[in-house]
Amino acid sequence: MTKIAKRQNPIAEFLRETRSELRKVVWPSRQDAIRMTLIVIAVTLGMATLLGLIDYLFTVGFSRLIDLLGGPLL
Repeated sequence: MTKIAKRQNPIAEFLRETRSELRKVVWPSRQDAIRMTLIVIAVTLGMATLLGLIDYLFTVGFSRLIDLLGGPLL
């Protein structure tokens, strides 16, 4: 009979299980969260800079290659 009652209200069961799982979570300290956020920002800026530099080098390289070959190929 208990299983039938649980099946009748799956939303309540889901919320109970979710609450139970959230109690098991070990949350980072404020200092750890700030440190990890700064690391994510630094890595994001570094990757954006690297990709921008690669894009710039390809643009300049292909422009010079097109000029060397005598203009647009189309």
